[in-house]
Amino acid sequence: MPVSCSAYGCKNRRTILSKHRGITFHQFPKNPGLRKAWILAFRRMDFKPSNKTVLCSDHFTQADFDRTGQTVRLREGVIPSVFASFPNHLKRRPVKARSTKTSRRALEPIKDHVPAPKCSEPSEPSVSDHHYALDPTKVKKKLSDAQARIEELERQLRNAKDRERRQKQVLKSLLEQLEERGMLSEEIQIELLQESD
Repeated sequence: MPVSCSAYGCKNRRTILSKHRGITFHQFPKNPGLRKAWILAFRRMDFKPSNKTVLCSDHFTQADFDRTGQTVRLREGVIPSVFASFPNHLKRRPVKARSTKTSRRALEPIKDHVPAPKCSEPSEPSVSDHHYALDPTKVKKKLSDAQARIEELERQLRNAKDRERRQKQVLKSLLEQLEERGMLSEEIQIELLQESD
């Protein structure tokens, strides 16, 4: 049975043509909170996805995908946000800038009549003197860099484990073939299996 995208008005189906066009299909998440967020983004009344219900890649932004491995995966926690086929009353409209006198005045820069003291060079707080004098932007950047590195290392570890599992399966099947042909003694087979574990 062909797999079709379940978004309103979307005609994408899992075919060879869609695969060549780079369209991928993704099942609804099993996490109840994230699953509910996907359902709300869908905007279909009384919609209850099954375990086989899928959504195509046209409904996600490019930043939502992890294309580093052999298969295209969605990043954790992403929610579909692109629904070009929605009718006009369901599309999100851009928020217009307010045009009242008060809102325009709130956007104007504040005029400070008190002159600021002149400094010859900006003084940076000494980190060694005070532990609470950290620059929040630098700390935030370091944290985001560390999180990105952790995600990259976790992905590499996951891929390495997958490669190891596949290699063990290949080794096991080769050993079985050699044993069937009588080209491998039981002692060597046991020794090889112990080394591979």
